[in-house]
Amino acid sequence: MMKVLVIFLLNLLGVGVVLASDGGGIPLKHVSVNLADRAALYRGAQTFVAQCATCHTAEYMRYGRVASDLHLSKAQAESLMPPHLKLGDEMVSFMPADYAKTVFGTVPPDLTLIARVRGADWLYTYLTSFYADPTKRWGVNNAVFPGVNMPDVFAAMQGVQEPVYNTVKLPDGSSEERLVGLKAPVIPGNMPPAEFDSLVRDLVAYMVYMGEPAKMQRMSYGPYVLGFILLFTVLMFLLKTDYWRDIKKPVKSD
Repeated sequence: MMKVLVIFLLNLLGVGVVLASDGGGIPLKHVSVNLADRAALYRGAQTFVAQCATCHTAEYMRYGRVASDLHLSKAQAESLMPPHLKLGDEMVSFMPADYAKTVFGTVPPDLTLIARVRGADWLYTYLTSFYADPTKRWGVNNAVFPGVNMPDVFAAMQGVQEPVYNTVKLPDGSSEERLVGLKAPVIPGNMPPAEFDSLVRDLVAYMVYMGEPAKMQRMSYGPYVLGFILLFTVLMFLLKTDYWRDIKKPVKSD
């Protein structure tokens, strides 16, 4: 509860929050997000619908808002939506909640605000850090979220990476294997690494946008606000100069 409260207060203050990994063994990788690149955001939305919306909802986001913010055509907007939904509807999961609970043991979380809670770097690292682990239910684990109960939805594209372990001695004299990195898949995916990286970056950018869509409007207002401040400063300087011109005039004695 305290962790959630701290995140909420920091967001109110406009402080970016990037949480540490959930006990993972690798550092977070940095990703740059450009919310002005609407083409990239649209590609990210397509990936979100194709890969994430199968199980996850984004119930605080509407298809119409995405279409409006990204300047999508009617055909582009409709390509993101199931046939039975309208632009005013929320972005719902394609999987019924009761069925998802049966499959995963829990209902997959809503992803609308995940980028605000976790941060872009965490999301990017998480999505690119699944690795082979035959001891897990889905045959994979995650380097920044160990034990996550989620299959690797990008396995066919990226391939399944192999873990790199290091033996660490513990204070009691025993030792254990700790994950220190990941190496290239034994069987590569069907996407070149650069293309896959671009796909994940676009997806992360879309999820950052989805977490705070009003930020795009604020960014568009920025140049006008700065222009007004500059003009106001010039006018105030000229007004000050005019006032002080009269004040500084020498007083003539009779």
